[in-house]
Amino acid sequence: MPPIEMGLVRPISAGDIRLPRSSGSKGDSKSAVETPIAAVAISDALEPGQPPVDVERVAMIRKAVEQGTYPILPAKVADAVIAAGLLLRTGQ
Repeated sequence: MPPIEMGLVRPISAGDIRLPRSSGSKGDSKSAVETPIAAVAISDALEPGQPPVDVERVAMIRKAVEQGTYPILPAKVADAVIAAGLLLRTGQ
């Protein structure tokens, strides 16, 4: 059986988006020019926008924490931590 010649072989990776293309001009010392074969379009539909933050409420809570008047109830904090853990496990 005759041997199979493959020519120049280069590894392909996930970031490899260029393919060699012949230049087409005579007298050019380069035999191939690398050009991108794909472009990525960015859509505004997936843009999250600004988060819904009540600036006045945040300022009120900060002031209460600084003054030491913000009510911290350990049972409520524990319930919230447990609920967050359950939500992360169930994927909801």
